[in-house]
Amino acid sequence: MQSIGPHGYDMIQRTKVGYGKSFNKLLPSCILAGAVAAGSVTHAQRLPDAPSALLGYVIQTATPPAQQPTPLPPDIAAPPPAEQEKPCEKSGDTETRRIPWSLRAPSADSPCHRENSLQPFVTAADSPPLTPELKGFLAIRNVLDPFNLITIAGYSGIYVAADSHSAYGPGFGGWGKLAGYSLLEDMQSEFFGTFAIPSLVKEDPRYHRMPGKPVKQRIYHALIHTIISQHDDGRPMLNYATLLTYPISAELSNLYVPGIAVNAPSTAKRVLAGYATDPIGPLIAEFLPDIASHIHIRVIFVQEILQKIATNQPNTI
Repeated sequence: MQSIGPHGYDMIQRTKVGYGKSFNKLLPSCILAGAVAAGSVTHAQRLPDAPSALLGYVIQTATPPAQQPTPLPPDIAAPPPAEQEKPCEKSGDTETRRIPWSLRAPSADSPCHRENSLQPFVTAADSPPLTPELKGFLAIRNVLDPFNLITIAGYSGIYVAADSHSAYGPGFGGWGKLAGYSLLEDMQSEFFGTFAIPSLVKEDPRYHRMPGKPVKQRIYHALIHTIISQHDDGRPMLNYATLLTYPISAELSNLYVPGIAVNAPSTAKRVLAGYATDPIGPLIAEFLPDIASHIHIRVIFVQEILQKIATNQPNTI
């Protein structure tokens, strides 16, 4: 048996002591690691299986988020929705009975086209009847219509230029006198033919066109209008306004218009001439809108006149 010297024994003791110190330092760490491992196993046994964090990350990154619409800048407005044309609603009683004191006919704000019922002629079969107030307003409009005033001024100028020795005199003085007397005669004709007589007998003073009917029927309708007119409720009736206005106006003109014969034969001739020429107005009202819609005139002024007649737009007075 080999003996160990004192130096060898000391080395063994130092080695044991070193191992002991190292073990003492590692022991708490080992115990803590074991406890954590044991706790993890126990916790894993108590809880159900959960998806892995990596799996959740993969799922979240695989499904892109829903894209939100990019808002328009505040200075750029969104385009308005397309406007749909709506049919014209039937005009109410309050609209047809209101007197437009601004000398303009009632207009609709809807995009559809509504016919102006305050015209000397209308196309719609169901045009609302006119009250006595509106019949008077229509008479005022007929007198103050720009085309009516232009016609009176033009006729007076041509007449005075052709006969400077007439009862009205030559030059601008004669033209002014003739234009004034013609305007007075027109006012009295509109008063009796559009307002007074139609209001008393409940007659519609407007001419009702018949678009879409045969041409012969439309011609007959325009010619017979001097005798047969329409009641406020749409029934045919005798045209008292036309048949009585010409004799009344002829007798009144005998009182103040210079240069005309006031005897009975001359007055009768003027009345018969009025009856004979009266269908010209209905014929023009019946067919001119159709003709105007098929021709193109380069003269701007005449084209504007035809467009107003074709669309029945109210005149600006």
